Amino acid sequence: MTNTPANPPELTSTPQPTLAELTEIITELEQYRARLVNDTLSMAQKAKVMKGQAMASLEPQLAQIDAQLEELRQQQSALTVNH
Repeated sequence: MTNTPANPPELTSTPQPTLAELTEIITELEQYRARLVNDTLSMAQKAKVMKGQAMASLEPQLAQIDAQLEELRQQQSALTVNH
């Protein structure tokens, strides 16, 4: 099929996740965040790196994860209100 005015390309929008899917994603992302912090601190202790240094190196990743979590929680809240 060719893209002509009579046959426009289909818009590829991602389907909205369900409330259960959002809850699962949030839980998994929270677990990943906790595991990342714990593993990093464990490795820092073994390498005799100060906790502050280890956490500073993680900060950009943690900020990104926290932003994603906030966005997902807002979506979850919106779905909860609508149902």
